[in-house]
Amino acid sequence: MNEKDKPKKNEEEKVSSEKHGISLRKVNISILTFAILLSIALFFTISRTDSIYSDTHSLTQTLIDARESSDDVQEASDFLTEQIRTFVVTGDKSYLDSYLTEITTTKRRDKAIEHLKSISTSPETLKELENAITASRELEEKEYLAAHLACNSLGYDLSEYPAVIRSHVPDSSCQNLSSEEKRQKAIDLLFDSDYQAAKNYISSHTKACLNSLLSQIQNSQQDTAEELRTLLLIEHILAVVLMLTILVMVFLNSLLIIRPVRNAVAKIRKEEDIPPEGAYEMRFLAKTYNLMINTHVQSKKKLNYEANHDKLTGLYNRRGYDFFLKNTDLETSALMIIDLDYFKGINDQYGHEIGDKVLKKVADAIFSSFRSDDLVCRIGGDEFAVILIHLGPSLRTLVQAKYEAISEKLKDGSDGVPPVTISTGVAFGEYRIGASALFKNADRALYRAKEAGRATIRFHKYNND
Repeated sequence: MNEKDKPKKNEEEKVSSEKHGISLRKVNISILTFAILLSIALFFTISRTDSIYSDTHSLTQTLIDARESSDDVQEASDFLTEQIRTFVVTGDKSYLDSYLTEITTTKRRDKAIEHLKSISTSPETLKELENAITASRELEEKEYLAAHLACNSLGYDLSEYPAVIRSHVPDSSCQNLSSEEKRQKAIDLLFDSDYQAAKNYISSHTKACLNSLLSQIQNSQQDTAEELRTLLLIEHILAVVLMLTILVMVFLNSLLIIRPVRNAVAKIRKEEDIPPEGAYEMRFLAKTYNLMINTHVQSKKKLNYEANHDKLTGLYNRRGYDFFLKNTDLETSALMIIDLDYFKGINDQYGHEIGDKVLKKVADAIFSSFRSDDLVCRIGGDEFAVILIHLGPSLRTLVQAKYEAISEKLKDGSDGVPPVTISTGVAFGEYRIGASALFKNADRALYRAKEAGRATIRFHKYNND
């Protein structure tokens, strides 16, 4: 296709769209596809948000664990110092036992340091830990030596204590010291400035390790929080777009389907052509219906006249009456049954020729009193029926007036036709009423009219008498 033909083709497509309407199938597929893609994006965003939340929770827990481990290192170190110092000062073996239990069994300090190593990824943090561990081991050597000197000075059996204490034999300079001097030496080892400096060194490096860990975790938390804010913003945007998509879908369905359907129902009730509007499918249905209804109207007009009309009166006969009663919206219609009073007597007195003229006069009076939409039928020898289209109980007064007008015409005998009276029963359509039920209601009303002395009209369920 050359460039000159492209604008022409686009114009033709635009005209075709305006003429035939937008395809509901294409619109729904497009919107549904877009909504599915949005939902998938929203699902993955929410999943990622959930993952970040878990990461944040894990980081927070790591932070708490790091603080607890650091506290355990400090508390365990202080506990060991307190127990060993108390032992060498008081000579109470229970303190040495507590010290050894903490060192060999409980191992709070060792466990806490190992935990700090497991959660640390920074070489600087690990280096601080290693420094603290080295200093701790050196401090333990002093404590073991002090324990050995104290046990020796107090005369305790060293064989009762672990090899780690027995193996820390003092150098030759301590061999000639008295018991009291050995004990004082043990005290000096645990209370001198070197011992305190070593403890401070361990504490400072443990704190440095903790600070380094906290810095790492806080940086990770900041990165996670930033990503979380971005994801929440994306989620809000996707949720708003998804809601707008739903609103657009509702609007288009209302514009392309609901409104055309409501307009179509109103036109169908009036038996008018449906305007082709809305989606392509609705326009197609409207055109198809219009063709069908017009064909139906033409078919109604072309019904065999003799098969559906009464030869004497020209009204619809029983067959036509049955057809219309089955194919009429009875819920919005009314049925009137009219019966000539004492018609057999007229035939007997005046003959059948005059009787036929009476029937014609009655038929003309009834037919001329109703609208062209109403269906007037002769359903028996002297029985007529009128199907009143789209007429409800609120127009009962109008039906009463039509009955009185017909009765007045039939009382006039100036045309040489004997005057007659009619009895009438009327029933209005109800929700989901059938043809048989509507006829029975009208027939009951007619029976009540005859019971009331004839020449009157009665309404089913609408009379208080």
